[in-house]
Amino acid sequence: MNTQVIFKMDKKLKEKAMKKARAEGIPFSAVLTLATKSFVEGGLAIEVVQRPVLNDKTRKMLDRALKDIKAGKNLSPAFTNMKEMDAYLNAL
Repeated sequence: MNTQVIFKMDKKLKEKAMKKARAEGIPFSAVLTLATKSFVEGGLAIEVVQRPVLNDKTRKMLDRALKDIKAGKNLSPAFTNMKEMDAYLNAL
């Protein structure tokens, strides 16, 4: 027995998905059915990743730091041991 599923999707996303399904010779409904079966059987993992949102002050500090890194400014040297590191830090 089949059932009807109704949900909203971005129009452009739907058009692209339908176009790709058509190009591969399968109905779009089959794509959705296969994806659902795969999800249920553990073959399709859904991972939601929240991107960090930086405030203006933090964004400016990060941009400045990246600019310095690209210019080779405000960087400490590489150390091969703790003694070198201590000497460098004590000299600052």
